[in-house]
Amino acid sequence: MTIQVLPEQLINQIAAGEVVERPATVVKELVENSLDAGACAIEVELEAGGLNLIRVRDDGGGIARDQLALALTRHATSKISLLDDLERVASFGFRGEALPSILSVSRLALTSRREIDQHGWKVAGSGLLDDGSPQPAAHPPGTTIEVRDLFFNTPARRKFMKAEGTEFRHVDQALRRLALTRFDLRLRLSHNGRRSFELAQAEGDTARAARIAAVCGDEFLANAVTIDEQRLGLRLWGWVALPSFGRAQADLQFLYVNGRNVRDKLLAHALRRAYHDVMHSQRHPAFVLFLELDPARVDVNVHPQKTEVRFRDASVVHDFLFGAVHQLLRRIRPEPGQHHRVEFEAPAFSSQDPVQSTVPLSYGRNVSTPSWPVREASGASGSAWPLYRAGFAEPEMPAALNATEDAPLGRAIAQIRGVFVLAENRHGLVLVDAHAAHERVLYERLKLQLAADGIASQRLLLPEVIRVGGAEADQLEAQFESLRRFGLILDRAGPESITVRAVPALLIKADLAALLRTLCGGADDAESAEHFNEALDAQHRILADIACRAAIKANRRLTVPEMDALLRDMEQTPNAGQCNHGRPTWVQIDADALDRLFLRGR
Repeated sequence: MTIQVLPEQLINQIAAGEVVERPATVVKELVENSLDAGACAIEVELEAGGLNLIRVRDDGGGIARDQLALALTRHATSKISLLDDLERVASFGFRGEALPSILSVSRLALTSRREIDQHGWKVAGSGLLDDGSPQPAAHPPGTTIEVRDLFFNTPARRKFMKAEGTEFRHVDQALRRLALTRFDLRLRLSHNGRRSFELAQAEGDTARAARIAAVCGDEFLANAVTIDEQRLGLRLWGWVALPSFGRAQADLQFLYVNGRNVRDKLLAHALRRAYHDVMHSQRHPAFVLFLELDPARVDVNVHPQKTEVRFRDASVVHDFLFGAVHQLLRRIRPEPGQHHRVEFEAPAFSSQDPVQSTVPLSYGRNVSTPSWPVREASGASGSAWPLYRAGFAEPEMPAALNATEDAPLGRAIAQIRGVFVLAENRHGLVLVDAHAAHERVLYERLKLQLAADGIASQRLLLPEVIRVGGAEADQLEAQFESLRRFGLILDRAGPESITVRAVPALLIKADLAALLRTLCGGADDAESAEHFNEALDAQHRILADIACRAAIKANRRLTVPEMDALLRDMEQTPNAGQCNHGRPTWVQIDADALDRLFLRGR
């Protein structure tokens, strides 16, 4: 077979296979070019999900008349000129492939005008650039690119496109990700003549928080805390959602490196590690994070779509990202005025209607506050006070007890259904899941003991023989020495049985058979199969199981001092906002929400 040089159009169409996957990638490339041109306002118009028309207008610097045709030539760019430039790319585009690739599979028109020009100039083509010089055109300063009939000359590729609504949603998602790249950008999207969304410039913390809410939703912002860490030439800032806001899918993960939205396995692993101790393995964290570093320390020339990067100091970046987010989550203490709040919707009924017994709940917070201070809690447990039956006047509280109202979780009042602790603070009512909260407190204490000298064990007066499967017994026997560090001293009693000789003091009255089944992977817990895979994670999972078995069980009646002691422990325990499985441990019901529930003040 004879070797031959491919025609220019075929070369561009091959490149288009990597750069132009669908209308959303076209919009992404064109909007990023507008951002590189210094645009402050960008308008995107679509027809048929972008398959019939994509029009991108901007108010950027524009393109000179004699460079319009060159802009549609392969590997022609204004972003870099030397090898040194490639090693420290600070712009979105730099490969010079996007525009010629888009032209090769569509009917494209490029109109642009610089501020110093009297009018604009236009070039066009269908698959290839038309012959002839640029034509005069009326146009304000900036650039407009029209892409019509995408994939008109590659019908096989066109057949792979989804329904119009699906393609539009991909464009919408791509633009929302780009909207977080520049908060000073005005961005508008229209589809089939109808405006989809419009974002104004976001100047100041309040406006930035409003944009985050517009892109990610009010619920995300209501459950997020801000982060801004800087060291070793790296800066990480943005919004991190509480672990209790874990998602069923990774749909609210926005990660930017020097303003570029990326998908990077190294960074994703660091963030998963930061959340692994506070979130269920089947849930996904939510975040909007911006990593800033010297462009020379990151290589963006990895993939034609420029969504993948490589770091020159990968371990440093990984450890910085993990440490910053992990320590932020551990610093969070109960702050009822800022998170874990429950708001009641006011019931609608007439004077003739019976009061509704079920009221819908919604979690939320006013988005006008962009950042939340971390409050370090302190304070001793309140003294005991008697419970009074309903119908009697409330007695005067001792002065020492009133002081606990200043604590974030307030003072304990009662226990509900043997499960929930009801407390009162200056914001209103606090509901605490006693088991989940106690589980987290015990877990954090066990981790400290393990890191110090290991967990002390207490020998059983009568060793307990527990029957397990043969495979489970083999698995446990292989870990006998490791389990000693956790205070579990086991022996093999037979082919399918294990003898428990000593356990941590917390587990003296626990169900040891259930614990062993969990540790050896016989439980239904999806996490248990991973127990012995990775050393540190395995240790923490075992401690989590021990804490879960030792924590307060449902229907155990607590005294008021016990409940108050639990509240004080929560205020001083890292990650106390969620249990070891990622579920919330407490919620705040504001006084205003209670007033709305009973229509007070109306």
